[in-house]
Amino acid sequence: MSLKDKVIIVTGSTTGIGEAIARRCAGNGARVLVHGRDAGRAQAVADALGDRAAIHVDDIAEADAPARIVAAAIDAFGAIDGLVNNAAWIVRGDIDDTDAASFDRTMAINVRAPFLMIKAALPSLRQREGSVINIGSLNGYCGEARQLGYSVSKGALITLSRNLADTLARDRVRVNHFNVGWVLTPNEYRLKMTEGLPEGWPDLPMPTYVPSGAMTRPEQIAEHAAFWLSDASRPITGAVVDLEQYPVVGRNPLKEQ
Repeated sequence: MSLKDKVIIVTGSTTGIGEAIARRCAGNGARVLVHGRDAGRAQAVADALGDRAAIHVDDIAEADAPARIVAAAIDAFGAIDGLVNNAAWIVRGDIDDTDAASFDRTMAINVRAPFLMIKAALPSLRQREGSVINIGSLNGYCGEARQLGYSVSKGALITLSRNLADTLARDRVRVNHFNVGWVLTPNEYRLKMTEGLPEGWPDLPMPTYVPSGAMTRPEQIAEHAAFWLSDASRPITGAVVDLEQYPVVGRNPLKEQ
């Protein structure tokens, strides 16, 4: 899908899914603002993308950060055609050990920041009839007990996506949403090792969760993002797309030894 000369912001694009989306957008002709908190990683991604990329380093947990990120994109490229709200805080915690500070920080990063990013980018998105993708999670449907705050935040993000899709449709600004399942990112690989899985664990994935026999990769999610950012996906808005290897609704895995 062509993104020729479109300007795309991808938050949290120094690693994982965000980095893959930034690379795919640039590969399809877009100019990309790479965002993250680590200047070295951001510069490495931008260097790989060449003159089609600019960087902005900021902590999206700060309420003023979205306005600064949007301003950086406009300063670098003059406009905004697309926004991918990918940055998120994936935090462990159940009802017993999730406190107010943790819950508030999760909501600030995972819900408030996407809202404020869209709000700050909206004048340019309206002018350019732009496209927004919010990167959510299957946990938004109810989630794991040990990911209470994260799951709640991703449920809220679904509602934000649908609400703004309806609100902004008359302006021809499209807002679509991905509920991403289990994806093999570098961070996920390391996390699962700290939780007891052995080195090389993705080589023998559990068929209940990975029926294809190979885990979903960030580059595969990026291909979907390129379509929804492109004009090929017009006029669709308000779509909530589950990007997982099995149907979520109504799934009832075979119970056997």
